[in-house]
Amino acid sequence: MNRLVEVHNVGMKYQSLNGEITALENINFSVRDGEFVSIVGPSGCGKSTLLSIISGLVPSTSGTVSLCGERVTGASRKIGYMLQKDHLFDWRTIYQNVMLGLEIRKAVTPEAKEYALRLLKTYGLYEFKNKYPNQLSGGMRQRVALIRTLVTDPQILLLDEPFSALDYQTRLVVNDDIYAIIKKENRTALLVTHDISESISMADRVVLLSKRPGTVKNICEIQLSCDNRTPLSAREAPEFQYYFQEIWKGLDVHV
Repeated sequence: MNRLVEVHNVGMKYQSLNGEITALENINFSVRDGEFVSIVGPSGCGKSTLLSIISGLVPSTSGTVSLCGERVTGASRKIGYMLQKDHLFDWRTIYQNVMLGLEIRKAVTPEAKEYALRLLKTYGLYEFKNKYPNQLSGGMRQRVALIRTLVTDPQILLLDEPFSALDYQTRLVVNDDIYAIIKKENRTALLVTHDISESISMADRVVLLSKRPGTVKNICEIQLSCDNRTPLSAREAPEFQYYFQEIWKGLDVHV
């Protein structure tokens, strides 16, 4: 597979009241076309900062990020960003929320409208298109947020702990929903999460960051012997516990 994203020697420093702080140092990894990659690491290691650098929203102080062979120097339409909160507007209907990104880009075409409606139909939200966010469950809202991102046709999805606000049971179900949508739509995804089980169950590879300053400590290739893999079925695979222990040891967390 082609390398869609390449992160090369990325570092990030910022100023604080206590002086200069190095958040990230010498980060190197790539994401292949069609791949699902997770990033995990100790709290404060710079996971979300790294995602912001890859998106072009925050410039790194050293190193480069390339997307489709071109250096990322600012926000790109090739990138879709899904945050911790769904950020749906309560005064807009579900359909209007889905179309928001296209409206901002002035890219609302008959084809785009048709695609948005197809996504809503395919993923069980068409009958709710004229309802409002407060009439939907948390899991349904996250599906709407993903469809809002997909309808702009990004080449890679950046997911910054998008399930952290959900209760555990809902989170497991939404993991399956979002994973199925991403795979069915043949999208490339990069997920930041603090949940080891989530990272293993959803990803083809897991990038493990060290404590601050964050650097790549290990990259685990996830190979699970389960048919018709989903995040839920992945947790039942015999290899799952091995990967969990390896990543947990790599985190080097002391309570």
